[in-house]
Amino acid sequence: MELLDWLAEPMLYGFMTRALVVTVAAALVCSVLSCWLILMGWSLMGDAVSHAVLPGVALAYIAGVPFSLGAFVFGAGAVALIGVVRSTTNLKSDTSIGVVFTTLFAVGLAIISKTPSQTDLSHILFGNVLGVTDAEFIQVLVLGAITLAAVLFKRRDLTLFAFDRTHAHALGLNTRWLSTLLLGLLALTVVVALQAVGIILVVAMLITPGATAFMLTRRFPVMLSAAAAISVLTAVVGIYASYYWDASTGASVVLAQSAVFTLAYLFAPQRGILAQWRIRHAHRPVPVGATR
Repeated sequence: MELLDWLAEPMLYGFMTRALVVTVAAALVCSVLSCWLILMGWSLMGDAVSHAVLPGVALAYIAGVPFSLGAFVFGAGAVALIGVVRSTTNLKSDTSIGVVFTTLFAVGLAIISKTPSQTDLSHILFGNVLGVTDAEFIQVLVLGAITLAAVLFKRRDLTLFAFDRTHAHALGLNTRWLSTLLLGLLALTVVVALQAVGIILVVAMLITPGATAFMLTRRFPVMLSAAAAISVLTAVVGIYASYYWDASTGASVVLAQSAVFTLAYLFAPQRGILAQWRIRHAHRPVPVGATR
């Protein structure tokens, strides 16, 4: 099979073309936000929000309203609840996050298990990008565009907030509002990615691109560009891999991202394992009388 035929064959099917667009859009939004999550140490918060939306999605199905509405309400509610638990107890942040998101995730699983349905609600957990409807397709693109626009519009303030919250406050920035904005965008991003890869794998898309780009560069603008490029590339690779190997689309995308991270972990020019080994070896003291 010639290369052009190989590339064109999956796109002959409308559902594959739609899946590619939705997955690329979700991956792009997740990759941009992931850079801030990595810098601020909020990776666990991304995990929490992605799991906490499950009861909202299940209740939205029961009520007959869009999944995105229930997901966003419970995602934002989980963030608020975590803040309440953290501010009214002596528990550390990771403990508060763990308690809230596991509780909400269990509530969601309980609702799904007791809800008679002709729809396979396991798609909520694992994604169903090949079955995206016209309404869901438009929803992903619109919400993705809103999220990207908000992040890029406030990128300078958010970047300063991520690197030095005290300095940002001293310059007159409302750090509490910036924190709320970032968490709200996180909830919206989870809604965007939910249809593509499902709740369980969305956390990988919110962490892996940023972590990979962090390994490759020390400059934040370059980190944003690298994360976006890696996400788009791995989304395309994952879609094609899932078609030709008849594998889960979400899992294929995440595995492609993990493969790129592994390469960066090993071969990144400054932060990679091999580079660190060379630096340590170069600076190792030479015993008296020995030659290198």
